[in-house]
Amino acid sequence: MTPHEIDDIRRLRVMAAAVRGAQVVERTLPAPFEEVWPAMCTLDFLPDLRRTRLLRSDGDRIELLARSKYGFRARLRGYRRPGWCWLQSRFLLVGLAAVPVPGGTRIALTGGVRVPTRAAVIPFGTASELEAAATRLTSRVAP
Repeated sequence: MTPHEIDDIRRLRVMAAAVRGAQVVERTLPAPFEEVWPAMCTLDFLPDLRRTRLLRSDGDRIELLARSKYGFRARLRGYRRPGWCWLQSRFLLVGLAAVPVPGGTRIALTGGVRVPTRAAVIPFGTASELEAAATRLTSRVAP
């Protein structure tokens, strides 16, 4: 990485900083990036999501249909590449990042319910949901 580049976790922090109410949860997992990132891409570790279905993929642009455990649906559009994923719909935001570090993989998560027409998420319960997601992911990839 050159001095002018930022890694994907810093990029996620920058993106989240532009969204009012967004929080970022970070952890270092004791598993290699090659195991962690595919597990993150499924999104099934997110507590509110019951299932997702890929609708379109064109290079690093993707579109999926997500259904929550409460029956709500969201058409998420965004970008995904190794170590980076940013998806949003009218009412939902999901941001994921991962970078290899000595002894494992550093991850960062952000997201929540969006305030329509604004760069904002509803801050109530967001931190606990992100912590729960990080814990679920850790339990799936930890040795």
